[in-house]
Amino acid sequence: MLSPNGQIRAVVEGIRPEIDCGAFPAKRIVGDVVTVEADIFTDGHDAVAADLLYRYRGEEVWRRSPMRPMGNDHWRGEFLASEVGKYHYTVEGWVDRFETWRNAMLKRIDSGQDIRTDCLVGAKLIEEVASRAEPDDAATLRDWACVLRDERSLKQEALGDEVAAIVQRYPDRRLAARYGKELCLVVDREKAGFSAWYEMFPRSSSAESSRQGTLRDCEARLPYIAAMGFDVLYLPPIHPIGHTSRKGKNNEILAGPDDVGSPWAIGSEEGGHTNIDPRLGTLDDLHSLIAKAKTHEIEVALDLAFQCSPDHPYVREHSEWFRKRPDGTIQFAENPPKKYQDIFPLDFETPQWKELWEELKRVVLFWIGHGVRTFRVDNPHTKALPFWEWIVGEVKDQHPEVLFLAEAFTRPKLMYRLAKVGFSQSYTYFTWRNTKQELTSYFQDLEKSGVREYFRPHLWPNTPDILPEFLQGGGRAAFMIRFILAATMGANYGIYGPAFERCESAAKQPGSEEYLNSEKYELKHWDLESRWSLKDFIARINRIRQGNPALQRDANLRFHETDNSEVICYSKATSDLSDIVIVLCNLDPFHKQTGWIELDLASLGLDARGTFQAHDLLSDGRFLWRGARNYFELTPESLPAHVMKVRKLVRTERDFDYYF
Repeated sequence: MLSPNGQIRAVVEGIRPEIDCGAFPAKRIVGDVVTVEADIFTDGHDAVAADLLYRYRGEEVWRRSPMRPMGNDHWRGEFLASEVGKYHYTVEGWVDRFETWRNAMLKRIDSGQDIRTDCLVGAKLIEEVASRAEPDDAATLRDWACVLRDERSLKQEALGDEVAAIVQRYPDRRLAARYGKELCLVVDREKAGFSAWYEMFPRSSSAESSRQGTLRDCEARLPYIAAMGFDVLYLPPIHPIGHTSRKGKNNEILAGPDDVGSPWAIGSEEGGHTNIDPRLGTLDDLHSLIAKAKTHEIEVALDLAFQCSPDHPYVREHSEWFRKRPDGTIQFAENPPKKYQDIFPLDFETPQWKELWEELKRVVLFWIGHGVRTFRVDNPHTKALPFWEWIVGEVKDQHPEVLFLAEAFTRPKLMYRLAKVGFSQSYTYFTWRNTKQELTSYFQDLEKSGVREYFRPHLWPNTPDILPEFLQGGGRAAFMIRFILAATMGANYGIYGPAFERCESAAKQPGSEEYLNSEKYELKHWDLESRWSLKDFIARINRIRQGNPALQRDANLRFHETDNSEVICYSKATSDLSDIVIVLCNLDPFHKQTGWIELDLASLGLDARGTFQAHDLLSDGRFLWRGARNYFELTPESLPAHVMKVRKLVRTERDFDYYF
């Protein structure tokens, strides 16, 4: 079969980023400079040129950005992701006849060859360009063509960069090769790339131990949360809770008359997923909470848990949406050996799947209509992947500012697939990565595997479901260590409080990760002024995050060597190296650790023979460090880490030294 256009000689391939052959979009944050790379070449010795083509959703005409060669037929181009929403991009390459001629002409002149015929060829090329140029540029080009036709007046500058720059404004792309796909990029708002989440049960937010908390009590607690520096308040489900098979304290199968049940057992005679538990308040109370939170620069995130208690209205009205046993009863949720008798999972293989999908989309749009823009999605890996791709796409087409956090502690490929189909952020295995080797390997794998193009890690040292072993036995220092790691390794992190800042560490039983007397099943009254509280320490770390752009992105994490396996060292820096933060953390909550670090100074833009100041933003200590190798001591019970801002030495004309 003949080629559709055998005159096209350029080849465009190997575009990056391209996720699964273009099946899924890459992700960026608004304001990011998007870098696109490709391999572009042609046969023989001809020069090629290339453009990066991009357009925002709804635009019909491509915008163009010239690409530049990086060597070995590899090219790079950039565009600014200036708006939230979807962009499309592709790459175009073509044989550059003028640059091919100019390169050959310069070589012939240098070698003293006869150039009369070549001058005429070049004049014709420039005249062709002049025919499509703006009037002023066309006049200049014709003048140069005249110079070329009169060999006696030929000057070297007639072949120089000035004329080439004008010619490049009017390229001949008639035989351009375009990559065979239009690739997609999802651009999210800033909160998708940098956030600090605080999880809190509204029913435990009362200032008085004698009553259940409400959404109004949550509003009263906003100053406390804001003072610690959090910018997202995440609420577990706020819907009515079922009565049938309600769980008692510590997940007991039989509940007492006063047991409040799990908020994730959604639905009762008081309503379902678009209703608020009357004991928590009303829609007006939620509106008030959202509005008041904004005055503290806090966003309210709701839990999206697509599951039902046996008392949910869906069970009565749409029993076809649930999987049934042979005896006709509905199957409750299980993850053997765990049983969740108070929850019915939805059946995503039901013949009525279209109606189910539309109803669940209605739920999401309902809460968006009431001011919610961020959702933490409960166990998305137990629901159909095509459903998530559809609903996230549908919602973000209408509301591109909406964010979805995937709470999926599952197999890596499934976690990554959820990110590909649209989730803005994702829980990670950080919760169980404790040693230097575990942490280093995990985060390096995220970088090397390329998943950072679409997977945004969200680091949680604890959740209402998970009290890790490290926190159970390490005392206050263990909580400090895990908080420092989460808040400085990740641009997005969260804690379940007030359990975390109070260093709650009692497990249900040895070997269990469940909290003793878990807040999931009972009301709590928290003493926020406990002398053990880490609230001031947390606030200090969050101020450091806010004040250092280096800590506000994930792709800039670099590990440095230490000679002590109990101490980890890593740095984060802005792309221009104007802000550099080095973190040195003791991973042992019990013992003082000492040793030497070996910094990769080149990656930090530091002179191996020079001196720089390491300003510890935690203790306010200042250290003069020279070269790559430097000594450290870290005592866990006082301060288990240094979070150091690098200040470079500058020598003034008067021989005074100062750091910036």
